[in-house]
Amino acid sequence: MNGQRFAAAATALLLAACSTVPGGQQPDLQPVAENRATLASAYAGPAEQAAAEAVERLRSLDPQLNSVIAIDPTWQEQARRVDASGLRGPLAGRPVLIKDNIETAGPLPTTAGSLALANNVTNRDSPLVARLRAAGAIIVGKANLSEWANIRSTNSISGWSAVGGQTRNPHALDRNTCGSSSGSGAAVAAGLVRLAVGTETDGSVTCPAAMTGVVGLKPTVGLIPRTHIIPISESQDTAGPMTASVAEAAAMLTVMAGSDPGDPATKEADARRQDYATTLSPDALRGKRIGVLRFAAGFGT
Repeated sequence: MNGQRFAAAATALLLAACSTVPGGQQPDLQPVAENRATLASAYAGPAEQAAAEAVERLRSLDPQLNSVIAIDPTWQEQARRVDASGLRGPLAGRPVLIKDNIETAGPLPTTAGSLALANNVTNRDSPLVARLRAAGAIIVGKANLSEWANIRSTNSISGWSAVGGQTRNPHALDRNTCGSSSGSGAAVAAGLVRLAVGTETDGSVTCPAAMTGVVGLKPTVGLIPRTHIIPISESQDTAGPMTASVAEAAAMLTVMAGSDPGDPATKEADARRQDYATTLSPDALRGKRIGVLRFAAGFGT
């Protein structure tokens, strides 16, 4: 079974497990399902067109999900710069959502989902965001999250923030998205964008990815800089890609990885960084057995 078939099988299992709502009624997710099925071909045109279509999806479909805290009002300006630059590559002209504990330049605050940071406009890019922009990615908005990345309380609500409200699972609106990169996972799962960035201390990329049926990778700490990301644990925090395919996760990781003088943990990152897409194989899972821990459940930070 190759990676694409495994992802499809995992999504099917998720849909079967999360298919009902109270009273036996199904949520109206047909627009989301149709959107995800057709999104793979949405990037053939200019960057401005791709960004405009992504923003329209955010505006029309996200009110069902609360996966996005804010749309970046500079998206059109960003896209026009990419079109004018002639940039090429796997991320050129691609809309990306950034978890709202990661700083981005422009008028949007970085809130971590908290009203205490509602006016926290730093107007600077974290290194990973700067690298995505340099590769031609278009930052279309900030993704919702568990407030303070789920570290505010031992009783915090997974996927909820005071700024963004409750993130909902696009496969079944009454089901959990897990935390804390809930918005990033839900937006990719719904096909609002194919690329998003999450952060993980303990399960916050991998758990939402599992719950929504997308690809989520927590890299080794020190591969991607944490500079200008709201911290929790020096020894565990890292950003990671959340995408619709393994190939796209590899492309994002290749761009985001690398050393940064502001983060001593990344001292060896340049030496270890590579083009991760070249290491992928469609036969990587051939002959492997996939185990499911049916007794296990949990919520990451």
